[in-house]
Amino acid sequence: MSDIDNRIKNITEKTLMEDILSCPKMHKILEKYNFPCLGCPFAIFEMKNLTIGEICKMYKINLKNLLNDLNEVLKDK
Repeated sequence: MSDIDNRIKNITEKTLMEDILSCPKMHKILEKYNFPCLGCPFAIFEMKNLTIGEICKMYKINLKNLLNDLNEVLKDK
């Protein structure tokens, strides 16, 4: 899979986790928010179907702040 920087210009609540996880730079941001999917062995089967918004809702993660941080990484390419 190619780097997210080349495919996505803006991450929204509808962005698939598969796309976000394809960029190593995003992992540190997700770790900052204690994103549960990073260490979950079953997550690999769900990433093609789950959006970041759905996961934030499930785990009560502040979506607005997370999106701001992820999009900052995209701007700093």
